[in-house]
Amino acid sequence: MNVGKAVALFCCETTFLDDSLLMVYMNKQSNPTRAVMDISSIGYAILATILALALLLLVVYIRGIIYRRKAAMANLDHVRMEGKTVIITGASAGIGKETARDLARKGARLILGCRNIPKATKVAEDIRNTTGNEDVHVKQLDTSSLASVRKFANEILVEEERIDVLILNAGIAGLDHRNLTADGLEYTMATNHFGHFLLTNILLGLIKKSRPSRIVVVASSALTSTLRVDNLNFEKGGFRSFKSYAQSKSCNVLFTRRLADLTKGEDVFVNSLNPGFVSTEIFDKSGGLMVGKFVRLFVLFTGRTEVQGAQTVIYVAASEEGGSTTGKFFKECKSSSKADALLNNEELAKQVWEASERLVDLQPNEKHY
Repeated sequence: MNVGKAVALFCCETTFLDDSLLMVYMNKQSNPTRAVMDISSIGYAILATILALALLLLVVYIRGIIYRRKAAMANLDHVRMEGKTVIITGASAGIGKETARDLARKGARLILGCRNIPKATKVAEDIRNTTGNEDVHVKQLDTSSLASVRKFANEILVEEERIDVLILNAGIAGLDHRNLTADGLEYTMATNHFGHFLLTNILLGLIKKSRPSRIVVVASSALTSTLRVDNLNFEKGGFRSFKSYAQSKSCNVLFTRRLADLTKGEDVFVNSLNPGFVSTEIFDKSGGLMVGKFVRLFVLFTGRTEVQGAQTVIYVAASEEGGSTTGKFFKECKSSSKADALLNNEELAKQVWEASERLVDLQPNEKHY
């Protein structure tokens, strides 16, 4: 049996091709010569396709190596943060975990707001062991639940005297279908935007009292220019997994712009950032063809490490620049124009803010601007 026929037969046996192909190959009663020629041609075509895919994966892998080597580093080992309290949401894995580890090394008091307490407890213990900083604490927080956000925030107000840095990091990459939370909010939007919007508003009074202080918003470069303020929860249709993610991250950027305006001149520095394309758990529960299949596979070959992904977060949270500029978007540890189209849209930022207030039912005692 030649190579072409062997490949075709193998593909049939492993269901890559329809069973009828195997029948054509085995059926030599009518025209055995023609059958062998057809299957041989198909076999060579399959082999060529496999080789082309292998070459593509090699190119992607090489580009991934280059992308990782180009990752910017915060280079802030000299910075100390003793006496400063930092809250990080979604710090039980990925970028949040490595950001927490770095800031712990700098001496900061850390509060990890996490949904999965057993997992976060193990991470906190690991951070204590690797940094020598015992001032690392875990509290329950599910940003997809407004009740959980309010409980967490009100406990912080009672227990903490200051908040020097609030890092809004928790997020998901997008679900396969439009799912609603108990509050009637689309799940991706609730986790990535609405929960953080409510949390920041409730804590803003204490953040102002702790000034100079910072609010660091982990966004993305996956932004959309077709955001509809009257359809933030996709109740009017148009839901797609990747679209919900891009919309939530666009809201992060617009939220940054509006909050920077509202706190201007008060020594509260609000900035958003793109951590890069990072291989983390964020894609594990995502759905849809684009995010759930393609991106999850692609990130294995090209994604940066969690430590690399945390660098811009660390930079905005601890650098001199992050504490002297507001309303900006950062990428590769420096200010970027990538999100200027959104950051410069003052009216849209205001509309998203007002819509978010209504959708989270922001109470008068939760407003501090």
